[in-house]
Amino acid sequence: MRRQIRGAMAAFTGALLLTMGITAGGGQSAQADDNGVGLKPVLGWSSWSFVRRNPTAQTIEAQAKALKTSGLAKNGYVYANVDDFWYQCPGSQGPDVDQYGRWVTDPAKFPPRGGENGVQVVADYVHSLGLKFGLYVTPGISQQAVAQNTAIEGTPYHARDIATSTTENNYNCGGMVGIDYTKPGAQSFIDSWAGQFAGWGIDYLKIDGVGTPDQQDVQAWSDALKHTGRPIHLELSNNLDINNAATWSKLSNGWRTGGDIECYCGPDDSSYPLTTWASVASRFDQVAAWAPYGGPGGYNDYDSLEIGNGDHNGLTPDERRTQMSLWSLAASPLILGTDLTHLDSADLALLKNTDVLAVDQDGIDAQRISSDPDSQVFAKTEPDGDVVVGLFNTGSAPREVATTAAALGLPAARDYALRDLWSDRVTESAGRIAANVPPHGVVLYRVHPSRHAVAGAAPDVSLALDWAPASSDSTTRTVTAVLSDNGSRPITDTGLTLTGPSGTKITTHSPTSARTIRGGHALKAVYSVSIPPSAELFASSDFQGTAGYRLRSDGRTRLTAGDTITVNHQVTAPYRTFASTTASFSESGSRLGIRAQGADLYNGTNEYGTVYLPGAEHDGSVTTVKLDSQSNTSVWAKAGIMVRNDITQPDTSAGYLALVATPANGYLLDWDSDGDGKLDSQDSTGSATYPSWLKLVRDGTTYSGYYSTDDTTWNLVGTITVPTAAATQDVGLTQTSHASGTTGEADFDSFTTTPGGAADRP
Repeated sequence: MRRQIRGAMAAFTGALLLTMGITAGGGQSAQADDNGVGLKPVLGWSSWSFVRRNPTAQTIEAQAKALKTSGLAKNGYVYANVDDFWYQCPGSQGPDVDQYGRWVTDPAKFPPRGGENGVQVVADYVHSLGLKFGLYVTPGISQQAVAQNTAIEGTPYHARDIATSTTENNYNCGGMVGIDYTKPGAQSFIDSWAGQFAGWGIDYLKIDGVGTPDQQDVQAWSDALKHTGRPIHLELSNNLDINNAATWSKLSNGWRTGGDIECYCGPDDSSYPLTTWASVASRFDQVAAWAPYGGPGGYNDYDSLEIGNGDHNGLTPDERRTQMSLWSLAASPLILGTDLTHLDSADLALLKNTDVLAVDQDGIDAQRISSDPDSQVFAKTEPDGDVVVGLFNTGSAPREVATTAAALGLPAARDYALRDLWSDRVTESAGRIAANVPPHGVVLYRVHPSRHAVAGAAPDVSLALDWAPASSDSTTRTVTAVLSDNGSRPITDTGLTLTGPSGTKITTHSPTSARTIRGGHALKAVYSVSIPPSAELFASSDFQGTAGYRLRSDGRTRLTAGDTITVNHQVTAPYRTFASTTASFSESGSRLGIRAQGADLYNGTNEYGTVYLPGAEHDGSVTTVKLDSQSNTSVWAKAGIMVRNDITQPDTSAGYLALVATPANGYLLDWDSDGDGKLDSQDSTGSATYPSWLKLVRDGTTYSGYYSTDDTTWNLVGTITVPTAAATQDVGLTQTSHASGTTGEADFDSFTTTPGGAADRP
């Protein structure tokens, strides 16, 4: 399958937007859409995550009823939204249309009743429950409307009068083309469609496939929905450009900041698991970047809340609390993607937590206070002066996550009450606010300054492991275990221990116990750690610190904190390394390894780690490598061979291509078709297995990519031409996790680049 995405008409689009009064640049949010809705983040349910490709009247009505009977509606979850596949789609020619060019409801899925359209029938039922109803559309006009030259309702114009030849995004059906909004009849077409939707009783409209060139469509839909006289929430999807945030916030009530939260990783196209930790973790950076743009009238949308179906969610219980905490701190819409007819009781309790829901419904976007590879801190100040802070552990072991009252912007006080919004437990702090947080978990505090010591509250106590800086290939490390009494009351009978894997030598000359630790003080023990050498590319050793203490005459309390220390081997000449994201590298014998994060390796995103040979790619080159293993951080994680004129210029270098394997989307040959330094075209084939062998053959500026599962039989992925390829180029191995904030690993063997020619083609 070949995919090609081009940036044509970008300059024209920008000029046209200016003539229409739409600002294309980013910056501080303009006033949100003044259509009377969206004053608070919406709560509800959408069909996409679980129901996905087969929404029916019966299914939607059952889910809406479950919103009511589960009690979720009483907590504010009142939207029941139908996503894609509600209309007839016969094929790539686009959705079927009525006499006015509007999509036709699939009567097999949504049977009409009397003179009522099938969608309207379901909307009536949803409204009878006291709920609101949502629907889905994409920009543009169906090619079928153009082919039939359908009339535009109430005008002398027809589809061909307003249609362009530009393809619009309709991810599943296809067959949509652009609309020229300078033409008479263009706005009237959208007005007609919006009027139909309003007549059916919709309260929420999601426009999917929105990109920067679609700002005119958004403007048209925003105006048309207002003109219906019915309050209709307008939501935009997906992966919106932050540079146009002011436009999205001016014209709509919500906008998706990233790609889908769903992992699409279930067996046999199953909806389960709904998502993964990597998908949730990728939102931390989005929440930080988009914080300035949300507010009453329009909110940053971080996609569906995948909580409700227990293990089928794809998240651990701690990860579920993390997702709901982060979304609530960010004042995101909370649209459930789960099966409401089979709700897990523990998940339902999370969704009904009124203290956490109040954090979301305050409509205030949290700011990121601090961030490191294993933790994140986000906080926001409430109107009464309290601060809600989320201490997130993004690592794989329990650890201390800490901040201070001053860093949160709180005034100086005698004491601070910390109320955990998930457990409802209250502790006190003298100013340092910390917690031992489980892996991928969160502690969500509401912090209140007090003039007096907080009555009856235990001190906030935490345990940390602080590792001294060391080179990544060092097998000798130093770590300090720190038991901190962050409160104003003392703790007694304290002790520390550190354990590690078999074969590791751990010694200390520090005291590891103390009879008393006064408030605001700590017990510290310094340990020397010697890790056995290993030939593994990335040898990981797990360490656990344990602390115990007593408060007054209470029983002994135990805390744990963990860390994984990874030792690699230096990469030596002639190889070089480069990373445009967080990455580390290793070389052991003929093997090379890359551990890297990275949001993507396509379009405008070039986040990768690479081990490369400078200037080794040229006419006649044959490059081969064995890919032993690849982390399944995402179905689109990529590992393989990369070629660029200058591999160290990730955003600009031309002559760009990558032959890669992915965990669930086969083997890909991606390339830059127009020389702008962005991968925009793709050939794909097969299903990746491990080990796999990859081969790239260059002939002039033509490249052929192959894969093999046995190093004998070679299969063509694609043959492409890259006119901007220099006579000599950098060639290397690459890895991207396709999950911002999550590290994936790819292990390679026998990487070679040799002179050759046509005879070397399989």
